[in-house]
Amino acid sequence: MKNKIIPYDPKLKQLARQLRKNSTLSEVLLWQKIKNRAYGVQFHRQVPLLNYIVDFYCHELMLAIEVDGNSHDHKYEYDSKRQNRLEKEGVCFLRLSDKEVKQEMFSVLLKVEQTIDILSDKQKHP
Repeated sequence: MKNKIIPYDPKLKQLARQLRKNSTLSEVLLWQKIKNRAYGVQFHRQVPLLNYIVDFYCHELMLAIEVDGNSHDHKYEYDSKRQNRLEKEGVCFLRLSDKEVKQEMFSVLLKVEQTIDILSDKQKHP
C-alpha cells in the first residue's frame, strides 16, 4: 500500500528537531527497541502531522506511538482532540505510559508487535 502523505505545518519542523534532541528517558528507551526496522517497519521520531507532533510514527502502517509522561496528566482534552483529528486522517494510535516503558518493556514491546501485526494484516486483507 502506498504511504498516505499527511501534510503538516512547516513551522513544526524546527520544534520536532528540538524534541528529538531533548527526548525523555522513556522515548530513548523505546526508540532503542523500535529503530532500524526492528519490527519489519520503519519508525521515525517526533513526526509533524497536521498541526501536531507525534512521538513515533510509521508511515507504512499509519501508526503513531505516544509515550505519555507527566506532561500529559493535565492535557487529556488536548490529547483526545489531537488523536481524534489524526484518526480522521487514518492514523492509528498506540498509547503507552512513561512508567510502563520504564518498568514493563517486555509487555510494551509485545503491544507494539501485536499492533504492527494487526495493522499489517489489515493492509494485506482489507
